[in-house]
Amino acid sequence: MPPFPPLPGDTIAAIATAVAAGAGSVAIVRLSGPQAEAIGRRLFVAPGAQAWESHRVLYGHVVDPADGQRVDEALLLPMRAPRSFTREDVVEFHCHGGLVAVRRVLELVLAAGARLAGPGEFSQRAFLNGRLDLTRAEAIAEMIASRSQRAAELAMAGLDGGLQRRISGLRERLLDQLAELEARVDFEEDLPPLDGTLVRAELEAVRDELERLVAESRQGELLREGLRVAIVGRPNVGKSSLLNLLSRRERAIVTDLPGTTRDLLESDLVLDGVPLTLLDTAGIRATDDRVERLGIERSRQALAGADAVLLLFDRVAGWSAADEELRELVPEGVPLLLVGNKSDALPPGAASTGVPPDGPLVTISALTGAGRDDLVAALLGLCGAGDVQGLQVALNGRQRQLAAAAATSLERSLETAALGLPWDFWTIDLRGAIAGLGAITGEEVSEAVLERIFSRFCIGK
Repeated sequence: MPPFPPLPGDTIAAIATAVAAGAGSVAIVRLSGPQAEAIGRRLFVAPGAQAWESHRVLYGHVVDPADGQRVDEALLLPMRAPRSFTREDVVEFHCHGGLVAVRRVLELVLAAGARLAGPGEFSQRAFLNGRLDLTRAEAIAEMIASRSQRAAELAMAGLDGGLQRRISGLRERLLDQLAELEARVDFEEDLPPLDGTLVRAELEAVRDELERLVAESRQGELLREGLRVAIVGRPNVGKSSLLNLLSRRERAIVTDLPGTTRDLLESDLVLDGVPLTLLDTAGIRATDDRVERLGIERSRQALAGADAVLLLFDRVAGWSAADEELRELVPEGVPLLLVGNKSDALPPGAASTGVPPDGPLVTISALTGAGRDDLVAALLGLCGAGDVQGLQVALNGRQRQLAAAAATSLERSLETAALGLPWDFWTIDLRGAIAGLGAITGEEVSEAVLERIFSRFCIGK
């Protein structure tokens, strides 16, 4: 069962805005359900002859009905069903921000008969009442969690129904083929012959489209979740300078002394629309300094958890055995980009005294900024994020698994067709593909799945 299924007379409430002491001028307490307006009328006093009309803002005070004490000066916005986010009666108290007033208003609302909403319950009701399909509901959570403008644009495309239309279109094409096949199973003598070649071509086209969506979902995942990139190298090779260059601010202390960075420094930034967390690691070397050894151990842990690694080396000193030892510490399968720094210190036309034997390589000057754009392009390309700007829609993790499973089902159906088996054998895996696509949009989804999806939402949305 969903965590809080809508029930007759069941009205939910929650604070719908971020709450923090001294932050935010306005906070919203949202109610949804059949008693929303009745609770609003009980707690809100609007002076004069203000009309209680749907989608018309009222000015007044929130009052404690127990003693008539004014709790807050506020605005109230009633939105009557079905013209609301949940398609139920909705009332919003727009209170002063901070902690005390908004929590007091919520306490009064709950005492008046509402109950505290669960995570994502407003969005869940919108879905269950037909206001949103499941892809739009999930796009709401993605919009809230966006870490970059490009990620927000992608979430907005989902909220506008771009993904729903694409998936539903593919599902309709499969339903058409299923109808043709099942008609031949039951009434083949009364119908014209079915061209199996055309059916296979349509199944192949839908399978190929699903495989493209699955492949593109990696870019969407990068936009939503970002990358953790570790910068490693020998002491005093310029790691902190590179961190400052990429983040465009003085995040790390830069000196000529080796071993200056003794702890793991993190910097969050966005490069070409992709959120990144840069990890400036302590230089890995043998040392008797206990504090520096702790920093080096954290550097090793950062390598193990990184999505990509930038291995910085000194172009003036050249590639060394110590650099090669660092490369061997990078876990297998983690994308590695070799970065030659201090190009500005080389005489014009001069080359490094040593270069890495293989691997992708870019050269930069962390001091002057030369080569920065080449480094960014190489890093994002190495991680598969080089073409995110052209992405129109992207599956999330749940949707990707379902789309991949649907593509596999279609492949099995095509194998059945290639064996020349009867029409009803074709339909077995075809039905599985149709069900998988229906689960993406919510047309075929279990209550247990809904509970897992909406439990990840914030309370109040």
